[in-house]
Amino acid sequence: MKIAVVGAAGMVGSRVLAEAARRGHDLLAILRTRRPAVLPPGVGTAEADASDSLRMATLFAGTDTVVAAARPAPGQEHTVGAMTTALLDAAATAGTRVLVVGGAGPLHVPGGGLVLDDPRYVPPEYRAIAGASAAQLAVCRAHPAADWVYLSPPALLEPGARTGGYRRGTTTLLTRPDGTSAISAEDLATAVVDELEDAGADRHFTVGY
Repeated sequence: MKIAVVGAAGMVGSRVLAEAARRGHDLLAILRTRRPAVLPPGVGTAEADASDSLRMATLFAGTDTVVAAARPAPGQEHTVGAMTTALLDAAATAGTRVLVVGGAGPLHVPGGGLVLDDPRYVPPEYRAIAGASAAQLAVCRAHPAADWVYLSPPALLEPGARTGGYRRGTTTLLTRPDGTSAISAEDLATAVVDELEDAGADRHFTVGY
């Protein structure tokens, strides 16, 4: 499978590249400005701004699927909607499916309410990016033509071990018995590539331990 990864230098994108390379996929890493120090062998690279839909459509042409893992810099959360629209436009033009790695904000909390509004999972300093993820999902739902799927990570996503194990859910935050909600970036990448290889029925899903 030929896979383009937007935001390939980031925490999630770099691990998606590593996981997909481990499984033998044909990969294109799309980077905004600088190349990461280490890429898996055989990975192609291209520099492009995720908001440039014409450039992205050219890069997406001939791919089987796209992983959109780009995130805004702190203070630039308001740009997520336009960036996501550009990526969806490009994917629709190229005729390829796009998996958007978003945020936990639009998930429901077990028992009611949204993760976005629950300070147990979204401290005040993270509310802007959590709100941006909810807006991002709304952009996906409103797009008239793109073939998209939206992955919401759990509340805590950070580098860790690749166990290969995770639970999959739909629109409700997955929590442990103690109420915590987490997954390693490595296991999130495993879930991403699993979805690319064998797509589920849900357009919005989540994973967690």
